[in-house]
Amino acid sequence: MIEVLAKLGRGPVFLAGEVLECVITFTNPLSASSTSASSEMLAWASAQIHCQFHASENRVALPPSDGSKHDVQAENETVFVPNRGERGQCILSTPPKILFCDLRLDPGESKSYSYCETLPVDGPPSFRGQSVKYVYKLTIGCQRVNSPIKLLRVPFRVLVLHGLKDYQFPQDEAVAPSNPFLEEEEGLKKDSRLADLATELLMVATSRRSLHLYNISNTRGKVGTFCIFKTVYKIGEDVIGTFNFSEGDIPCLQFSVSLQTEESIQEEFQRRRGQPVSFTVHARHQESCLHTAQSSFSLPIPLSSTPGFTTNIVSLKWRLHFEFVTSGESAGTCLVRGNQLEAVTWAGVEQMEVDTFSWDLPIKVLPTNPILASYVSQFSSTNSITI
Repeated sequence: MIEVLAKLGRGPVFLAGEVLECVITFTNPLSASSTSASSEMLAWASAQIHCQFHASENRVALPPSDGSKHDVQAENETVFVPNRGERGQCILSTPPKILFCDLRLDPGESKSYSYCETLPVDGPPSFRGQSVKYVYKLTIGCQRVNSPIKLLRVPFRVLVLHGLKDYQFPQDEAVAPSNPFLEEEEGLKKDSRLADLATELLMVATSRRSLHLYNISNTRGKVGTFCIFKTVYKIGEDVIGTFNFSEGDIPCLQFSVSLQTEESIQEEFQRRRGQPVSFTVHARHQESCLHTAQSSFSLPIPLSSTPGFTTNIVSLKWRLHFEFVTSGESAGTCLVRGNQLEAVTWAGVEQMEVDTFSWDLPIKVLPTNPILASYVSQFSSTNSITI
């Protein structure tokens, strides 16, 4: 029996273009209760990254896949197919890398191997939607002689930040800040600079503030104004907006604001022409606001959500969806005077004519630092199997 343990050192979330590093340890455990122990042999082990694409048959019409299915593993087959038995199509994969050949482990002995691979920048982000899914995995395959191949799958999340692909790093390393007491490999230097560049680009894009004012009105008149200071955010940030109903002609009884994603399938891949778009609500604020001069809301963008993106099959966009309930009468008629002699009391009317209308405001949501997103990831940094 051999235990295989794979550990992602930095966490299970990465930016496209970064280097994924995984330490894979093979151990022949020595049990205290065992009376006899023997050496174990593995013929080979290999690792490869791949992205699986899943589509809902009711919503997406895909062309037939050219790849052959590998659902059955022959007893003596030595071909490493990382997506064997997986659902969907493999739309992206890196070249396989051999970890070792003919490994012998004595009782209690263990050996570790480091796997490094640059994540492709032209791939889609990790996404689990209502119509499609993009799932990234690192698959480690190993085999005993004349035994089936065993696969250890390590799922991880990929964030895509557009603009990093076209950036050219300076050739003169002398001008770049460095630590003379540390020896760094060139790949790690570039990976570190890539993460720093992404952080800088995100900070610049999401720190710009400018006042955006919108008049809220219906067919009967003005209800109020809405103010928001920016429309570009990172996942993990809060979307903050304020309302001013003091200058409105029509009293607003209630409003709600929803933070939504809009998942739409490209026209050529739609199962039915003109099929509806899928919406997902990530946060919602609702408030009664009769006789309220000003109000505000704060909606958090979950760190586990997917930033906006577009592929040849699906498009994901973010928006704020507003719903307003207004009175069909003036503000003064929303209250009635009680029938008391000594004191004056006011009570709400039993029936009221109301109007409802909605409004959508598009916003842009970008990725965040992958280390921050790792704290709330559903994936584990450590995975293991026994063969």
